[in-house]
Amino acid sequence: MKEKHKVIIQNNRLHYEFEIKRNITIIQGDSATGKTTLINMVRQAENLGKSSGIDVICDVPCRVLDGREWKLLLENMSGNIIFTDEENTFINTEEFAEAIRGSDNYFVLITRENLYNLPYSIDEIYGLHSSGKYQNTKKIHQEMYRIYSNIEEFPVKPEKIITEDSNSGYDFFCAVSEEKQIECESAGGKSNIFSCIKENSGEEICVIADGAAIGPEMNRLYKQAQKMKNIRLFLPESFEWLILKSGLIGGREIKKILETPENYIDSKDFFSWERYFTRLFNRED
Repeated sequence: MKEKHKVIIQNNRLHYEFEIKRNITIIQGDSATGKTTLINMVRQAENLGKSSGIDVICDVPCRVLDGREWKLLLENMSGNIIFTDEENTFINTEEFAEAIRGSDNYFVLITRENLYNLPYSIDEIYGLHSSGKYQNTKKIHQEMYRIYSNIEEFPVKPEKIITEDSNSGYDFFCAVSEEKQIECESAGGKSNIFSCIKENSGEEICVIADGAAIGPEMNRLYKQAQKMKNIRLFLPESFEWLILKSGLIGGREIKKILETPENYIDSKDFFSWERYFTRLFNRED
């Protein structure tokens, strides 16, 4: 499944409107923000049709995945936007992660938990709020907003750089750090970044990690960065994306892909955009 899909879910009282462009979208937030209502409306529209009084407007089918037979149901779904929530404990399992790997569907997962088995982007972690678009009527207009939309840009003079991996990205930033006389350290994986920054001695630190898959770690990383003040987060899609974006490799085709990646990245072939950009980089290298 590719491309961006606009979704409108509405009845005479509520109006949800948002766009989905990756295989995994996360909706978080506190109670009473409309998350449960959203999935219930999709479920009612699917089960009752027009008699539900709910309109679901999208160019692809929108369905709810739940229950004990979720895996069997998923095996028979293709080309759908699939909604499920934290009441279905299977979304936290390796079995679910493996089931949606290679799936020809997009998934909207409504949960307050961090799903460590899934590689999702910081750009696709949303909350819900009322926009006030219909403030002079009785209808409430709910929109999604990016929770991590104000991540820091690369700081000018960090004293230390911590990279997510120990491969080509680390080698590159290590070379840059040596030239600038800055310490560079590999965390050895995204799950180790939090402990690395907690153990720092107070110097200005820049954390560099792949934004395309670090979503499960963002809650605690963001809170720690806000608390410590000396931590800056630089989270491009991936190291390969950063090189491609620089214009050092490729030409007009690469530029076109980077402008609208969702038109080229098939969810069935790539579990995260990070993997697509790695393949694209190796092809152009």
